[in-house]
Amino acid sequence: MLNNQTIEKLRDMKLKSMAQMLSEPDPSDLGLSFEERLGLMVEKEWMAKKNSKIKRLLRNASLSLNASIEGIEYTANRAIEKQSILELASCNFIEKSLNIITTGKTGCGKTYLICAFGSNACRKGYTVKYYRIPELLLEIQDAKAQTQYSKFMKGLQSTRLLILDDIGLKSYSLEESRDILEIAESRYNRGSMILAGQISHGQWYELFPDPTIADAIMDRIIHNSYILELDSKISIREVMAAKKMRDALEF
Repeated sequence: MLNNQTIEKLRDMKLKSMAQMLSEPDPSDLGLSFEERLGLMVEKEWMAKKNSKIKRLLRNASLSLNASIEGIEYTANRAIEKQSILELASCNFIEKSLNIITTGKTGCGKTYLICAFGSNACRKGYTVKYYRIPELLLEIQDAKAQTQYSKFMKGLQSTRLLILDDIGLKSYSLEESRDILEIAESRYNRGSMILAGQISHGQWYELFPDPTIADAIMDRIIHNSYILELDSKISIREVMAAKKMRDALEF
């Protein structure tokens, strides 16, 4: 009777795994002490809640590919340094509100790579959101039409890692440029982004019609970014060394 009441209370508190272990005990656990059994119950409940959170984060991220860091291929014809990828997989760049820029030709694996970073971030407990730039700009226009622009932009800002794919498929209008600047400005030193496109980041300036807006966007994105050009190898250590030198000069 006492067990039944405890089980119901556990279920009421949404501790389903603990309730199940108490209602359907494993015979091999019966010889354990109270503390040992309690420890197993807490461990199982913790794992269940952690896995549930990861599933929710992955669902909300809307990643376009089911990718993983472990699934990245490091072949001779792909300019990807394994050590660099593993360093970024630590997610320290998110803690420091830094960005990743990935560029390369169609088929070089950009989308898989950025989705792998996104999936990895979800598994570490960060909120992530993936957009193709053309789709994001359409959603922004829709939000404006429904007078929900401010709410939509705040939602983007609250996401720890924002992934923007397919940058540079076309030049952007003045209004689109301002929206992109608003995103870059709202996340500068506050949140991380991963940006991917076919053209080198050095050519992104030409995508924006107003040089002042182009300068502002590039300043808020490029200077805080790790650059991964999949058409040519680059070491993250070189990027960080350059950043430290730049920071020292600014200081």
